[in-house]
Amino acid sequence: MTDVEQTNPQAGAREWAWTTVEVSIGPLGIAATREGLLEVAFRADERTAAEAVDRLTRRLGTGPASPPSAAHELLAEAAAELTAYFAGRRETFSVPLDWSLTSGFNRRVLRELAARVPYGTVVSYQDLADRVGERGAARAVGVAMGSNPLPVVVPCHRVIESNGGLGGFGSGLEIKRALLSLEGVLPEPLF
Repeated sequence: MTDVEQTNPQAGAREWAWTTVEVSIGPLGIAATREGLLEVAFRADERTAAEAVDRLTRRLGTGPASPPSAAHELLAEAAAELTAYFAGRRETFSVPLDWSLTSGFNRRVLRELAARVPYGTVVSYQDLADRVGERGAARAVGVAMGSNPLPVVVPCHRVIESNGGLGGFGSGLEIKRALLSLEGVLPEPLF
């Protein structure tokens, strides 16, 4: 795990922390505030991590805090839970979530997904739309999945097409397949 050092805080800025965690599908960048896990970013190589930190710095009004901080405590908890998940030792997450990077319909859909689509199961885009009372909004659910700031923990990989097809995945279908395989929904990939 590597932490990014603090930049000069601005008045009214939110305290947050960032780290990178190595897991079986590659590096995950994760950010947390005092309130909870804020973001999970796939393929967080040096360039991608720097871009995510810059974007969050603009959004939150300051760079990541130096340890120790309340955000670092939550970050460590999230890192441990994600590491255990990818090692096959964890099926649920208990780390609190900071939902501030999403709102409206997207937040409603993501909260429903997190609360009611358990490990090892899948749901269709349309079924998820129906569950939040928006019949016919399967495409809007797809947009919500694509904007999910908390993938894995808010399991957008568990959302598939009504006909059983995988549908899309912003970080690539190979990652979606790997996550579904880890959960026993799909067979292990042949290569």
